[in-house]
Amino acid sequence: MAKAALIDGKAFATSLRGRIATAVAGLKKNHDITPGLAVVLVGEDPASQVYVRNKGKQTAEAGMNSYEHKLETDTSEADLLALIEKLNNDDKVHGILVQLPLPDHIDETKVINSVSPDKDVDGFHIINAGRLATGQPALTSCTPVGCVMLAKDALGNLSGLEAVVVGRSNIVGKPVAQLLLAENCTVTIAHSRTKNLDEVCRRADILIAAVGRPQMVKGSWVKKGACVIDVGINRIDGENGKTRLVGDVDFDEAVNVAGSITPVPGGVGPMTIACLLRNTVQAACMINDVPVPEM
Repeated sequence: MAKAALIDGKAFATSLRGRIATAVAGLKKNHDITPGLAVVLVGEDPASQVYVRNKGKQTAEAGMNSYEHKLETDTSEADLLALIEKLNNDDKVHGILVQLPLPDHIDETKVINSVSPDKDVDGFHIINAGRLATGQPALTSCTPVGCVMLAKDALGNLSGLEAVVVGRSNIVGKPVAQLLLAENCTVTIAHSRTKNLDEVCRRADILIAAVGRPQMVKGSWVKKGACVIDVGINRIDGENGKTRLVGDVDFDEAVNVAGSITPVPGGVGPMTIACLLRNTVQAACMINDVPVPEM
């Protein structure tokens, strides 16, 4: 039996970052605009520190300005909101990203909605969520954008296909469903409490798993030839006491049924920072009222 084609998110992200660098060079030359991304990190979370470091490196490699603000864990909510207000008013900053999670004493929703919607390159602000839901131009959450890009690269035109999204979070599930609707898919949002979840999943031409449960989606849940996009990143115990990364899909089973599938790692993950850079370029163009280049 032929195995599914692997969707190489790492290679796609590298190509996308190349197109972004070209777009940035054009903005500098033609409009004297250098897109700037400010990243705010509160505390010492090791995973967040690695992520922020990678964001800064890739921002600079694309020819953009990178501004990092690292704050102590005990930073007050008021001080964090004051920094965000300062960045909102800084003309050199076109995108603002506050790294999540935040310490428990800080209201995450208040912080997210304190970022100017025009600089909200994470796409989490309630105004951008509303714009997306009503089909208006919006800065959109990076991981969902990456998912749809990978699906289009694997399948071409998505119009008329049936898509099932397993997961209903504001960060992935809901926005990716809206993006798929915009591609003229027929979309079902399912979740851990959906009755006959396996049967619902088997209807999908495009199956997106974003539920945060390791290997929950079995190979028997996948329609033959479907495109499977696995957003999950879970650590489980492997051999010799070492942990290993797996997705929300049982890859070893699904690869024998699907037509195309993202691996974990190396699938959706690399797309997230690339789409963040893309959003920053879009924000810089919209703020300065210049056309957004093809990327």
